[in-house]
Amino acid sequence: MASRALGGPALPLANGLSIPVLGLGTSHVGGYSHEAVVYALQKCGIRHIDTAKRYGCESLLQKAIKESGVKREDLWITTKLWHSDYGYENTKQACLESCRRLGVEYLDLYLVHWPDAQVPGKSSREVRAETWRAMEELYATGMCRSVGVSNFLINHLEQLKEDCEVTPHVNQVEYHPFQRPQELLDYCRSRNIVFEGYCPLAKGEALAHPKIIQLAKKYDRTPAQICIRWSIQNGVVTIPKSTKVERIQENCEVFDFTLAEDDVAILNGMHDGRHVSWDPTPIV
Repeated sequence: MASRALGGPALPLANGLSIPVLGLGTSHVGGYSHEAVVYALQKCGIRHIDTAKRYGCESLLQKAIKESGVKREDLWITTKLWHSDYGYENTKQACLESCRRLGVEYLDLYLVHWPDAQVPGKSSREVRAETWRAMEELYATGMCRSVGVSNFLINHLEQLKEDCEVTPHVNQVEYHPFQRPQELLDYCRSRNIVFEGYCPLAKGEALAHPKIIQLAKKYDRTPAQICIRWSIQNGVVTIPKSTKVERIQENCEVFDFTLAEDDVAILNGMHDGRHVSWDPTPIV
């Protein structure tokens, strides 16, 4: 684990910035609670907030951040570009609009949300390249302190490498004991792309698994804490979502214990390839 930053340990990005390894995720399906965000910032020391245009809560986050009293420069704010805004000009405009809704002058991390572009008459690859050129410019101007992608697989990253200049700083992908894409993680590491995992609890499916329950008893922790700790120990930036104050507190209490190597191996061995979110495999 690298440096300790505000809000817990942080991992270094290729550009010299550090991203907190634990963040608070939000989502569009019952995934936002004003009280929970304020609590996470004020009481749990969370400094990393992950959102997206698609989730519809950027303006709500602006209110919660203001109410928390945490300074902008102490926060790591990530949002994402939805595919309806792909393309060179659209991307720049969408970034400005996200900043306006969030009430910020810059983003710490801006992600291309999904590899499928769905633009008539153009291949997804062409649109991704055009979109990424705009992302590179947003990065060069400092409006985005770092840029990355989400749900990109090795083939999508390889194409971007051929078509563009700046390597994504982060790739945010589904990551939990049932979905552990080790080959993709190794590829990202080899290119100095920080790997960030969402759905660390597999939308609750992992919490009922006998092996995880057994480990929770062994460490006197909750199943959620076992999953989050496992993800962080595997070097993955982890962004559990919750709208309940007590769950957020629980999800943050993962830095005062360590899973033994054998137990990490047990969890690593649970991969069965299932997705609880999107599966980007069919997208070329």
